[in-house]
Amino acid sequence: MNAAGHIAIGVALVVLTACGPMSASRAYDLCSERARLAAQPRGMIGVGVGSGGASATGSITITSDYIQGRDPYLVYDTCFRQNTGAGPTRPLSL
Repeated sequence: MNAAGHIAIGVALVVLTACGPMSASRAYDLCSERARLAAQPRGMIGVGVGSGGASATGSITITSDYIQGRDPYLVYDTCFRQNTGAGPTRPLSL
C-alpha cells in the first residue's frame, strides 16, 4: 500500500473515533440541558446605563422539544442512549 493509502486509512480511523460514543459524564451534561430546555424556554434580559445612555438586550431560547410538548424525561433518556449507546447512568434532575 502506498503512502496515500496509509494516510486515507489514518484519516478514516480518526473520523470513526470522533463519531464513537461520548462519555457518560458528557452525555449527562448535554442531555440534562436539552431536557431542561424541553421543560421550559430560557430567557435573559440585560439593562444597563453608560456614558452613551441606557441600553437593553435580551434573548430567548425555545427548542423544538418544548414546542412539540415532549416529556423532558423522555428527551433525556433518548438523548443519552443516542450519545452513549446505553441507558442513563444517573437520573435526570430538573
